[in-house]
Amino acid sequence: MMNTRTVSIPLVALIALLAVSPAVGAQAPAPGQQPPAKPAPPATPKVDLPTPPANYEYAVDGRRDPFVNLLNRGADPRGPGAAPVKRLEGVPGLMTSELTVRGIVQTRGAWVAMVAGLDGKVYSIRAGDKLADGVVREVNAQAVVILQEVNDPLSLAKQREVRKLLRGGEEVK
Repeated sequence: MMNTRTVSIPLVALIALLAVSPAVGAQAPAPGQQPPAKPAPPATPKVDLPTPPANYEYAVDGRRDPFVNLLNRGADPRGPGAAPVKRLEGVPGLMTSELTVRGIVQTRGAWVAMVAGLDGKVYSIRAGDKLADGVVREVNAQAVVILQEVNDPLSLAKQREVRKLLRGGEEVK
């Protein structure tokens, strides 16, 4: 076994030389020498963007307006400071998505559905009754069928059939 005192001098000199050599290469240039020039970053040409004419107006033509915020799609389209729209009272003020079927009964040969709105009030509806966004098409023993108006400009169908089931849930066709 080798003793730590018996390490040869040339080995110690070699280790010291390797430890000092990176520092030697990093020294500053001599006073008479110029430091090497740094390469200049590539110059990007300045491009003037075209400006739209003063009377420019965006034509939708069935496309989505690219400047409308997608996060606030359900927000009031009239703007944030606009007064809220007053809905009609009772069944004509209810939206299809707000209805929950509580029960269906048959009276004098016609089916009548008992539906609840978001306010918790229960209303009775029959076939032909108008809602805020559609018309009750049919009431049968299992469901209420509503013909809902679609207000999506990108949709090809302008109406859709929504079935609100008595036993919970809904079907959209």
